Amino acid sequence: MRPPFPFSAIVGQEEMKRALLIAAVEPAVGGVMVFGDRGTGKSTAARGLARLLPKIRVVRGCPFNSDPDAEGPLPAASAGLDRTKVELRPVPFVDLPLGATEDRVVGALDLERALNRGEKAFEPGLLARAHRGFLYIDEINLLEDHIVDLLLDVAASGENLVEREGLSVRHPARFVIVGSGNPEEGELRPQLLDRFGLAVEVRTPTALAERIEVVRRRDAYERDPAAFCARWAAADARVRRRIVEAQNRLAEVVVPDEVLAFAARLAIALGTDGLRGELVMMRAARALAALDRRSLVAIGDVEAVAAMAMRHRLRRDPLDETGSTARIERALGEVRAG
Repeated sequence: MRPPFPFSAIVGQEEMKRALLIAAVEPAVGGVMVFGDRGTGKSTAARGLARLLPKIRVVRGCPFNSDPDAEGPLPAASAGLDRTKVELRPVPFVDLPLGATEDRVVGALDLERALNRGEKAFEPGLLARAHRGFLYIDEINLLEDHIVDLLLDVAASGENLVEREGLSVRHPARFVIVGSGNPEEGELRPQLLDRFGLAVEVRTPTALAERIEVVRRRDAYERDPAAFCARWAAADARVRRRIVEAQNRLAEVVVPDEVLAFAARLAIALGTDGLRGELVMMRAARALAALDRRSLVAIGDVEAVAAMAMRHRLRRDPLDETGSTARIERALGEVRAG
């Protein structure tokens, strides 16, 4: 099995890479939605980021990736495991296929044990596998609505509750949802899109030099994946250190009142509903400051994350055909001017 394409080797697509780095440092932002053309590196970036993250400590043999240092009992299906026995695992990266059934997603009765032994046992689903990692959904706009509802509810609560066939199982399910899709194939419902913390737009590169470099690197990777990844190992290691340092620094980063006031004025200027946009801007700006090795969030951090935090929360104005990014830039100018 060949290794994923290195995150550091991705050409361009800076906003997408920044959003993924922020989500890796601060999962509380609520996931990343990536809309754009086919073949622009959406899944490549997500897989590359998951691969370069440091391994996580889990209870040996636990199908739920349980943290041995977490408080509280292990999930019922892992109750017999010894919490003192620990193993290291790569950060989970789970693909959710479009045709996945609800049982496969949330888990269900283990039919083999039920038929052969007469025991009622829980078979963990994709949400259990994704705990403490990433859940990637390609073409999320084509996924059945009830599955999307379920995923976002679990992502918001951090728990998966399964009650069926006489089973009642509850287990932690905290993960970063990364969704991707092509707007030409259908839009995600606004109330669901709003549940994603960040939304980014990717486009096919138009600069000749950038297109040539993309093709050159992809060709080198296809010819010899191991050698190509080895060439980018040092760059990926620097990104890994940057993420780990930011995760350790995050709790110490301070958001001054004037920064919060700037974010609130921007949200008012954009006319967004609720306070979710402001919370996401604050969390994303704090993660960005941590990534830049700073302990104080600046207004510039809010400006840097404003488009990705707010573009999918804007109301449609039939009298204003301006794109959402342009509307945010205009609102930023108005708020700066006071």
